[in-house]
Amino acid sequence: MRLSFSAADRLSRKWIILIFIIGISVATFVSFLSYQKTGLIDDLDHLFIDNFLKHTASRQPSQHTVIIDIDDVSLAAVGQWPWPRYRTAELLQKVLDMQPAAVGIDILFAEPDRTAITNITQTLLKDFGLHIQFSGIPEELTDNDGYLGYVMSDSRVVGAKFFFFDHKNYVDVIKAPTFHITGKTALLDLHDAPGILNNTYKIFSQLKFTGFLNSQPDHDGMLRKLPLLIQYKGVIYPHMALATFMRSQSTTQANIESSPFGPIIRIGQYRIPITKKGFSFLRFNGEPHLYQSISAMDILNGSINKEALVGKTIFIGSSAIGLKDLYHTIFDAQFPGVKTHSVIVENILSKRFFIEPVWSNTAVVFSTFLTALIISTLFSGLSIVILFSIGSLLWVALILLCSTYAFHHDGIFISPSSAILTAFILFSIFAMTRFIIERRHAHKFLKQLTNARQVTMESMAAVAESRDPETGAHIKRTQHYIKAIAKQLVKSGQHNEVLTPDYIELLFASAPLHDIGKVGVPDHILMKKGKLTDEEFVEMKKHAEFGKKIIFSTAEKIEGNNFLLLAGEIAATHHEKWDGTGYPEGLKGKNIPLSGRMMAVADVYDALISRRCYKPPFSHKKARTILLEGRNTHFDPDVLDAFFSIENTIKDIADGFKDPNEVILGDR
Repeated sequence: MRLSFSAADRLSRKWIILIFIIGISVATFVSFLSYQKTGLIDDLDHLFIDNFLKHTASRQPSQHTVIIDIDDVSLAAVGQWPWPRYRTAELLQKVLDMQPAAVGIDILFAEPDRTAITNITQTLLKDFGLHIQFSGIPEELTDNDGYLGYVMSDSRVVGAKFFFFDHKNYVDVIKAPTFHITGKTALLDLHDAPGILNNTYKIFSQLKFTGFLNSQPDHDGMLRKLPLLIQYKGVIYPHMALATFMRSQSTTQANIESSPFGPIIRIGQYRIPITKKGFSFLRFNGEPHLYQSISAMDILNGSINKEALVGKTIFIGSSAIGLKDLYHTIFDAQFPGVKTHSVIVENILSKRFFIEPVWSNTAVVFSTFLTALIISTLFSGLSIVILFSIGSLLWVALILLCSTYAFHHDGIFISPSSAILTAFILFSIFAMTRFIIERRHAHKFLKQLTNARQVTMESMAAVAESRDPETGAHIKRTQHYIKAIAKQLVKSGQHNEVLTPDYIELLFASAPLHDIGKVGVPDHILMKKGKLTDEEFVEMKKHAEFGKKIIFSTAEKIEGNNFLLLAGEIAATHHEKWDGTGYPEGLKGKNIPLSGRMMAVADVYDALISRRCYKPPFSHKKARTILLEGRNTHFDPDVLDAFFSIENTIKDIADGFKDPNEVILGDR
């Protein structure tokens, strides 16, 4: 491929229009894929988001939240899950005694506690008819669910609920603890849940506040965002993390407001950017260990100082592998679900968010079409391939740089995926187009070069013809003879290493110059009727040397694969003889170039069957006899055999290229 083109090689107006049509078409297709948010575009977006998050993570420990973790150590010490509700109530009470700002319970107690004394006595009576009474037991231990509900009724506690989206149920929401989400709710397009799962009635009925535990990983299984708001029966409910944060701020009020980037949740001085669907992206500090956690066992044992939890936002949950509340995130494939609440609250309090603006689709479409125009313009305007490649790469780098800066500086994610994909597709298409154009240019150039070569040789041959008019069609016939001989040698398996298709074509083009040296022979010798004297023949023989000098002097001015070299070789050696008695150098046998040996047979044969000023034309039969007499003396026997094995072809050539006033006698 050439690296540049002349002005004549620049793209035509038709090509330029086609290039821009292709560019706009690709941009339209990619923009459609981007709008759908599926497939490759979505995967690329996730790739960029994940890398941006990794490179901008603060790597700082959490400052405002603490996880009370019912971990594997706690389960091993106290017993497997579920714990008796009084044990959970004991844990919660100890946490509340340490004066936290708020406590979120990342546990849903949907079934009654079967270990409660009340439940045990009722089960024995129902199943076995046994009426058993216990004495001396504190009242709170006879009804574990009621007792846990009592402890959870503290105004700092936020209980859990879960919304169903795959089926509908008809649970009455009795004494529903309600947060008030007001303001510009019309900006939102929240998921509307058809069903709900609450704690048992004895717990739920005493709760003052609840938050839902729903999460929604992306299609690749990675958790990148959480729904902070969900709608149920016309009422908007907050996520556990948001509800617990609101209680830490001693408020039940949140307002939906608009911003240049989309809707926000305003809680006092805090503004939380969300999507129209109510999601907030998780901006992790780093790995799970950066989010402070305390083993539930340490709380129960009283080995934790009160200062560790004072004023903090607390979440009680479990990281135990067996409970399967683990999520695949960019920092850990088993990130505890309870710690995702901590991520949200830390984001709110440190004001470290990132958001995909509501106008991001418009920006993406604009950048995609701008990319198509830039790449198309570069391809159309730059005739240097390297400059086109560098220009395209710089544009892609600029897009990526702008997207990276917006994320790092302002927490705004504007996807570069569509623009980069458009650039990649167009670069591939245009590179292939350039290759096709190059091939066309190369073919055209080669054709022009071939024509120029042929014209050069024919022009030089015409000079020889002008000096020897009786040989009019001689060069045409010898040209075809030598080509036919070469092909027959190949067919018989001889000289295959030399007689390639390109060599044979060059041989065909070079043959007309075999007698170019006759321009240096005086007219009285060249056109003499009758036999030449010895002195005249010496002068005549010089035409081989003249031909060599004429052609080689021209060849010196041509660089590269010089097509005239073979013509000079033929001109210089076609009068050499197999036995070494030829001229001008007396070469012998295979020291004579193959081209000269083939031309010797073709030239002598054509001279014999043609009319000359010093002789009449001979018949093919007579010419054949003369040629055979020169076997192993004048002619290479292999070449001569090849010649006679295609006699019919030779005669057809002789008859097909006759001078207008010449009669080729053939077999006569």
